[in-house]
Amino acid sequence: MSKPLNQNSINGLKATLRGRIIEPTDQDYDHARKVYNAMIHKKPLAIARCADVADVIACVNFARENDVLLAIRSGGHNAGGLGIADDALVIDLAPIKYTRVDPAAQTVTVGGGCVWGDVDHATHAFGMAVPSGIISTTGVGGLTLGGGIGHLTRKCGLTIDNLVSTDVVLANGKFVRASIDENPDLFWALRGGGGNFGVVTAFTFKLHKIDMIYGGPILYELSEAAEVMKWYRNFIVNAPDDLNGWFAFLTVPPGPPFPENLHLKKMCGIVWCCTAPQAKAEEMFKPIRALKKPALDFVGRLPQPALQSMFDPIYPPGLQWYWRADFVNELSDKAIAEHVRFAQTLPTMHSTMHLYPINGAAARVGKNETAWSYRDANWAQVMVGVDPDPAKKETISKWAKDYFDALHPYSAGGAYVNFMMDEGEDRVKATYGGNYQRLVEIKQKYDPQNLFRVNQNIKPSETKRAA
Repeated sequence: MSKPLNQNSINGLKATLRGRIIEPTDQDYDHARKVYNAMIHKKPLAIARCADVADVIACVNFARENDVLLAIRSGGHNAGGLGIADDALVIDLAPIKYTRVDPAAQTVTVGGGCVWGDVDHATHAFGMAVPSGIISTTGVGGLTLGGGIGHLTRKCGLTIDNLVSTDVVLANGKFVRASIDENPDLFWALRGGGGNFGVVTAFTFKLHKIDMIYGGPILYELSEAAEVMKWYRNFIVNAPDDLNGWFAFLTVPPGPPFPENLHLKKMCGIVWCCTAPQAKAEEMFKPIRALKKPALDFVGRLPQPALQSMFDPIYPPGLQWYWRADFVNELSDKAIAEHVRFAQTLPTMHSTMHLYPINGAAARVGKNETAWSYRDANWAQVMVGVDPDPAKKETISKWAKDYFDALHPYSAGGAYVNFMMDEGEDRVKATYGGNYQRLVEIKQKYDPQNLFRVNQNIKPSETKRAA
């Protein structure tokens, strides 16, 4: 718990900031405290809209010196709503929003408040891209620090595999740069270790010459799901790196561009992304299209940002989300049968299950080269109960929990931290595996009091931390 503060303390912080502090008495407080997942209802002490790095330093120092709980918010998409907390000072990085492309060096530097749509807009003008996720409103900070899985994973690796350097405000208020050459232990930990080690105010990424892609969803009847999954499990692990495809169970949205005969129908599908030239891509899709006649084939040539933002309208901010996830090494026939059973009972239109491939280029990075340890897993699996109606919270949560419980015995153990809610220390340890102890040691070095603990927390090795 944060200790009570008098108004003079808050006013003193206000006087030092260029950005605005939003308090519970302010008219826009309830709007400002909302995050992407509407299932999260937290009431922070104050929200500091940091205008620059100096503001971040002031807020970190204030929280440490006054024993105030601290939460860090970038895009606000975190599954468990870990960008906000009750009675916390929230460092909201949203105003630190800038992009600078260096076409000669083929890098882009972005502010900690950017979302991936900002990055795509800036880099696409130069015919280049950074591998990120699948929703363009996702924050750069949260996705990157957790690892970064998306359409370009098999071609370019995880987002962290393309991270060149970071600007970080540490728990002691000092500003440092982390890269292979500067503070390499911190840089190692930031690549997958989440927000445990500091506030990252800027990221520099390596760019790839990816402009137009050949991709989109192909949908099949749910009755064909077992057959499609059995084909997919062998095909994608042997596919060339240029080809990425993640599998999904879904309910077709009732509107364009989907044909009316498919509206609100439970189906399965694969969302493809091929970075090869179109002629070669069409050749690569021949065995995919030879599998069987799909109910819908939306694959074609389109700009990379168009695929990146394709699902934004289906998943706007403000829906109720309940997440469960695992890493998966193989899809056995028994696991597939369980998947199909739960797909038949998708509880709402927005509820879904995704299997994201994390092989290809991502698997060729050593499991100890970054904090992310599951380099030998083939998929990151997530099942989410989602709906706009708070009255359906229990329904969607129970479906996701039951689905997870049925499939967990077939999993590799840990889970992608960006897909996890509050699941306890054992799950965090399982996620980092053999890298966990090194993360504890780095946490002890950079944040011995555990100031940064509103996250999938890695506790410092000593017990001298805030309660």
